[in-house]
Amino acid sequence: QVQLVESGGGLVQPGGSLRLSCAASGLSVSHAGMRWYRQAPGKERELVAAISSVGDSTNYAESVKGRFTISRVTALNMVYLQMNSLKPEDTAVYYCSARYGIESWGKGTLVTVSS
Repeated sequence: QVQLVESGGGLVQPGGSLRLSCAASGLSVSHAGMRWYRQAPGKERELVAAISSVGDSTNYAESVKGRFTISRVTALNMVYLQMNSLKPEDTAVYYCSARYGIESWGKGTLVTVSS
């Protein structure tokens, strides 16, 4: 059974940084396409960042390019989202997902960017 558990969310001031973590079990993060999504209140869930299962190529939403970085550590079976220069519009629940023919999701972690 695949489980994804996000952590690292919290309250941060505009311009600050956070690092989100996604702990995976039941699959190897090196064998799955890993993604971070977010959903702000009243809005649809959107793809923020993705890292491919082969070759470690990454993709980012235009709104976060240059500010967010997705990475994974295979030995720990973890995926991370480093978020810098945070803006109030980055406020959302952030979800980790794993794609391996089907897609599994974590329960999310809340990020609030506010002064």
